[in-house]
Amino acid sequence: MKSRILTLILITIVAGCSNDRPADRESPVHLERENVTVPEFNQDRAFDYLVAQTEFGPRNPGSTGHQQCLQYLTFELQKFADAINQQSFRHTGYEGKSYQMTNIIASFNMEATNRILLGAHWDTRPRAERDPDPGRRNEPILGANDGGSGVAVLLEMARIFSINPPPTGVDIILFDGEDYGREGDLDQYCIGAKHFARNKPSGFRPRFGIIIDMVGDKEARFPQEANSKQYAPWVVNLIWDTARRLNKAEFEDRQGGAIYDDHIPLNEAGIPTALIIDSDLIGYDGPNERRRYWHTTMDTPEQCSPESLGAVGRVLTEIIYRQPS
Repeated sequence: MKSRILTLILITIVAGCSNDRPADRESPVHLERENVTVPEFNQDRAFDYLVAQTEFGPRNPGSTGHQQCLQYLTFELQKFADAINQQSFRHTGYEGKSYQMTNIIASFNMEATNRILLGAHWDTRPRAERDPDPGRRNEPILGANDGGSGVAVLLEMARIFSINPPPTGVDIILFDGEDYGREGDLDQYCIGAKHFARNKPSGFRPRFGIIIDMVGDKEARFPQEANSKQYAPWVVNLIWDTARRLNKAEFEDRQGGAIYDDHIPLNEAGIPTALIIDSDLIGYDGPNERRRYWHTTMDTPEQCSPESLGAVGRVLTEIIYRQPS
């Protein structure tokens, strides 16, 4: 997960995007189904998925953990999805080193033309440059929250979809290479999402997308991310209105910072997409010492809780099952 973008940079990015930005188009009318039984999101099983990923160790591209976790995630999603595809590609990184990267795409309700994209990144950061121990700053991070938490929620969502088919089409995409770049080098961030945006099928146009990242912290708080409000304000409203209706206090009615994450390439490709993220964790230097683990070797399962995963999972489940077919 990347650093904040200054307001000036945000304005420049927005101004330089395609003329077909979602924020420029008329917001679609929300037609939510009533009298719907929404399946229960199992937060404990989601937390088990978080821990299972960390048991492979760091999952940065090129590592053994990366290769093993790819097999694990593919195997799990194959049990649940109507179709699963691996979008593999090569990426040249720093010092000219080449990496094999893979986006994992799991689709549900294949016949539906009305579709929603749910996404998270499954890779972890190859360096812990903010670690308090200078001797550990070149180590890869375990990424329980930054990487593992979003995937954990979506794996549990996939399990739910296999038992209770969603009324709308859903495509879960686990993006690779999101957290590869050095701080400030945006060209080397969100690599998988950029590749997908450039190479998505011509007919693939979800009605909207939601990216989740860093959603597992024990004291998680989700302000409304600034880029999401610029690109896809109606998607932000849908998420936070749903959270308010469900009394999920983790979703706060305030604007957070502008974050460069996987939702940016998707929005630039014409898919209105919002980001759910605990953005206060980024660069945190406040009084709560426990929350000072972003981009450090201390990003471990002990920082996370089933309850935070459950809050996000229940909001997403409510949104999906109340969508029109």
